[in-house]
This record gives sequence, structure tokens and C-alpha cells, in this order.
Amino acid sequence: MPRYLIERNFAEQLNVTKDVATAVTQVNADAGIQWLTSFLSADKKKTYCLYEAPNPEAIRQAARRLNLPADHDCRAR
Repeated sequence: MPRYLIERNFAEQLNVTKDVATAVTQVNADAGIQWLTSFLSADKKKTYCLYEAPNPEAIRQAARRLNLPADHDCRAR
């Protein structure tokens, strides 16, 4: 399956709770995407997330359902 790198920009510092992580996992499964890893910027306002997904639109749809930004995407090689 193709891999995509997604940049997310947050207005406030990111604070992920167990409940948020559980919701993200469920929505991703429903969308047919798999999160692989993320990198968090030093100011905790930007992440770079690597996913396996059929296409970038599946990731954007999951982000909209979760009310998360998906500012930029590119296919990882």
C-alpha cells in the first residue's frame, strides 16, 4: 500500500490523551488507513505523520472526521 507523509499545523500545543488516541485509531481503521509514526516539533504545534493509505484523500477524510488539520501531504517513497 502507498505511504504518505502528512504535515499538520496546530494553533495550540498538541496534547494527546488516551481517549483521543483511541478515537484516532478507530477512525483510521474505518477509513482503511494505517498510522505508522509521527514526529512532533519542539514547540508541539506541528506534526509530520507517516501513513499507509490507498490515497491521500482517505487520510484527509479521516482528519476531517476527527477535526484535525491535514495541511500538506506528499507520497513517501
